[in-house]
Amino acid sequence: MTTDLATPEPLLRIRNIRRRFMLGETTIDALNSVSLDIHAGEFLAVWGPSGSGKSTLMNIIGLIDSPTEGEVSFDGQDTHLLADDDLTDFRGQKIGFVFQNFNLVPVLSALENVMLPLQIQGEADHAARKRAAAALVDVGLERFINSLPDKLSGGQRQRVAIARALAVNPKLVIADEPTANLDSENSRMVVDLMREMNRARKVTFVFTTHDPRLLDHVDRKILLRDGNIVSDEVMA
Repeated sequence: MTTDLATPEPLLRIRNIRRRFMLGETTIDALNSVSLDIHAGEFLAVWGPSGSGKSTLMNIIGLIDSPTEGEVSFDGQDTHLLADDDLTDFRGQKIGFVFQNFNLVPVLSALENVMLPLQIQGEADHAARKRAAAALVDVGLERFINSLPDKLSGGQRQRVAIARALAVNPKLVIADEPTANLDSENSRMVVDLMREMNRARKVTFVFTTHDPRLLDHVDRKILLRDGNIVSDEVMA
């Protein structure tokens, strides 16, 4: 007797996504009927030239923006059914973000920056401090927990940002051009660190890049051009 094994439900499912913007009287189609499944534990890159729609897609995957048309389901939840406040809470609990400009608060130490999203969620200071310190250890910055961002290198600042994203124990981490402001060596180190955290924590990572040299590190790469997915390749 043979038994059919059910295919696991994707962590994220988007169907027929369109995103239109108005520029004066001109309509700009940033995304054109994009459909995509992302499964738990994937390490995935979205790449393509500037203006291809990468950041728009990341904003929709990260529930920061809503599509003009189409549906987004995350962790079994149809996100269009959530009220704004509920969507904000859902996003804060499920998704971590890493930005190309780091987005660290300059007057806060590395530890305090990592604590911030936990405190926003209402976690007690002592518990937030413990989790933030552990996240900084994970990214190799235990010696710099009290350092302000301007005392850290670009690579170290991005590692703080990764620790901040991971501190909330998200299902998904989104990194939009996380290496854009780093040199080649630090770019590779940041992608290697994200890969290490993906494997160690079983956290799904989706990051964008315009640098094809970084694509050797991923499980899957999606090429976006003119708002369309033109290839979706699983790496051997």
